[in-house]
Amino acid sequence: MARIPPVPPGEWPSQMREVIAALRPANPRYEPPPRRADRPAGLNILGTLAQHPALARAYHGFNGHVLFATSLSERQRELVVLRVAALRRAEYEWRQHAVLAGDVGIGEEELLAVAEGPDAAGWEPLEAAMLRAVDELVVGATVSDETWTTLAGSLTTEQLMDLVFTVGAYDLLAMVFGAFEIELDDDLVARVPPSPFAAGS
Repeated sequence: MARIPPVPPGEWPSQMREVIAALRPANPRYEPPPRRADRPAGLNILGTLAQHPALARAYHGFNGHVLFATSLSERQRELVVLRVAALRRAEYEWRQHAVLAGDVGIGEEELLAVAEGPDAAGWEPLEAAMLRAVDELVVGATVSDETWTTLAGSLTTEQLMDLVFTVGAYDLLAMVFGAFEIELDDDLVARVPPSPFAAGS
């Protein structure tokens, strides 16, 4: 059972309109995912955030940039987020972003490779370095000189900054899922396969 119970959608405070709107940056590079009945809605995380709308709005402003205004490509963003989820064994985060990863062409084999890490077969040098940077940031809160040199050879200053901030944003969110013991939504369980690191996988 969740330590902080999610507020049911019908009971959300009025400020939740602003909270959800804060996810949409003023000048987005990318469109939000389509709203369809067959896509997970994330109601348990949103309902948890509804317990503290002011905090949620502040975080969503940051997260909105990471999702929709980042200078990284959508593929790069999702590889980074999924690697954070794998390292933190954040099942909710993984399942949500496995759906978004599918939107940008990341298939099942690459999902398994993300869970395996930067040394998995098939990564080109930049993507391997990005995954390695995630590992180094999550474990040691920095990036090695060798990894940085590879990244800086291909990424702009903005992209380097967005990479580090994306790791931080989703490492924080993984802590939220874990510390509050947020349960998987029924639609995540029914529609999205478990992660490679899930119990029993």
